Amino acid sequence: MAAAAAAVVPNRLPPLPRFAGLAACRQGFATAAAAPAIEQAPGALSDADKGRLAQQRNIGISAHIDSGKTTLTERILYYTGRIDEIHEVRGKDNVGAKMDSMELEREKGITIQSAATFTNWDGHFINIIDTPGHVDFTIEVERALRVLDSAVLVLCAVGGVQSQTITVDRQMKRYSIPRICFINKMDRAGANPARIVDQLRNKLRLHACAVQLPIGAEDRFEGVIDLVNMKAYYHEGPKGILQADEISSEKVIVKEIPAEMLSAAKEKRAELTASVADVDDEIADLFLNEEEPSAEQLTAAIRRATISLKFVPVFMGSAYHNKGVQPMLDGVISYLPAPHEVANHGLDAKQEEAKVRLSSASDRPLVSLAFKLEESRFGQLTYVRVYQGTLRKGDWIVNARTGKRVKVPRLVRMHSNEMEV
Repeated sequence: MAAAAAAVVPNRLPPLPRFAGLAACRQGFATAAAAPAIEQAPGALSDADKGRLAQQRNIGISAHIDSGKTTLTERILYYTGRIDEIHEVRGKDNVGAKMDSMELEREKGITIQSAATFTNWDGHFINIIDTPGHVDFTIEVERALRVLDSAVLVLCAVGGVQSQTITVDRQMKRYSIPRICFINKMDRAGANPARIVDQLRNKLRLHACAVQLPIGAEDRFEGVIDLVNMKAYYHEGPKGILQADEISSEKVIVKEIPAEMLSAAKEKRAELTASVADVDDEIADLFLNEEEPSAEQLTAAIRRATISLKFVPVFMGSAYHNKGVQPMLDGVISYLPAPHEVANHGLDAKQEEAKVRLSSASDRPLVSLAFKLEESRFGQLTYVRVYQGTLRKGDWIVNARTGKRVKVPRLVRMHSNEMEV
């Protein structure tokens, strides 16, 4: 094992926020390793590492402009308890969404720079990058996707696949990003989720299938039917907050599927099963034997197929009207990969840039990437993704480009434009 650590960092290293904690790099990265050569075989993960990493997700929110990415992120932060109040993009209270920290973003109602935050859901730690949708800022999406394990592709239920959607899809495929799709704005006139799923298949060439069925649409949109567990989720009250068994004016209510929709739900579940059977052997065997897969079997198969980039589950809802966000968060946990479940590689500069398989083990030599520099009121911030090993305050790390050693003066986490130790 190499004795020296290797990292990709700028020459000058001011306050250093850690975005992803312990994680792994994207497949195909051109990360260089200064110092002695790293062993070709990845180190075995300890039980502690496996347990910690299994509870982590690193996701990005990406889409065409005005598809509702920042509104969705605002609801995610609210339902997971990171913020106490919901503020709208260009809202009447003049506060603006949490992730739009620039004055120009709040004035124009668009995301200009990517913003990082973190939250917890169902016992899992989720790192989130909210990315811009405008073509002029597509480089922000590019460098965010480089350091993410998975993504949520947001589409408008009316506009569907648009020009920037195609660009984002191309970027996700370039970095082998597993994803789920969220069809937003189901409350709008002309909302047609079936048409959007067809566009995903025909325009983006994705093996996509809905894992939910909407209960109503447009101004009659009430909730969704989970086709895996065959339950109906109704979102009631002005904010749709999930509260345990207690009756409340703001909650998600889980009910049996309405009788008038049961036949359609069974038909759509059969379609989902057939779609998953095309990419998963276990479900294919059940399908050919005309056996109905259990919810657990179908969930596991969708997860396997999603992580292997063979399948894209499609969720739906209305972030602005607080519907469908919590089930989508459950989908992030159920179907998207943990950091150690993604194939991660770097290039060893000491071995003529030989491709190296990296491990997420915390006791391995450090390999990291500084993927974003930002001038803020705190000074220059350097956002870092750790692929392998451990990064601590006071550590000396090596700039793989220059070979110079740099000391890490401080580590913080970012919550939009706020620093948290």
